[in-house]
Amino acid sequence: MSDTSNTPDASGEKIALITGASRGLGAAFAEALVPAYHVVAVARTTGALEELDDRIKAKGGKATLAPMDITNADAMAQLCRSIHDRWGKVDLWIHTAAHGAPLTPTDHIDAKDWQKSLSINVDAVGRLIPFMSPLLGDTGQAVFFEDNHAGEKFFGSYGATKAAQIALAKSWQAETTNIGPTVSVLSPRGMPTGTRARFFPGEDKDSLVHPREEAARLMAEIGL
Repeated sequence: MSDTSNTPDASGEKIALITGASRGLGAAFAEALVPAYHVVAVARTTGALEELDDRIKAKGGKATLAPMDITNADAMAQLCRSIHDRWGKVDLWIHTAAHGAPLTPTDHIDAKDWQKSLSINVDAVGRLIPFMSPLLGDTGQAVFFEDNHAGEKFFGSYGATKAAQIALAKSWQAETTNIGPTVSVLSPRGMPTGTRARFFPGEDKDSLVHPREEAARLMAEIGL
């Protein structure tokens, strides 16, 4: 975990953890949340995180970069412990990480693609929720994003595993309604992301919404 804030004691800051922060909606949220939040940005791509950090600094914000794979349980446990030791909390967790397996007939699903979809879209979230719940406490907020393709032709891997991820989030949401943390499940509009381009090649990008615009809309929806 690389701290770029140059702040040895950041106690009292509002902390936002973004899993899947390197590009698309995750990066847009990271930029939109500063300077109100110190952003802990998690993604596998170090270069993209460093570029994000440059944009955050240009806005007067602070970030801690965590170039990690969310499927690595030990790394995620260590990250959460490090956050606890430094700040003792997370005020906001935004989870945008997802794997979009190639579209294929269901009876042609590649075993490796299926396992990767399960690992990123389901297993990692099933581990992260128990890790994050103590950090969020009863006043924090967790945010997940629907992308409902369950049951659509050729979307077997992505549709099934993304639906399972959202089912986990909604169960947690139902369980914490009266005790916290607040769990939100949002429905973003279509954006010109790499994943969408693979799903819908040749789509008219003028009909899509820029991630920065969508992040602003969704933040307003949940009162950020």
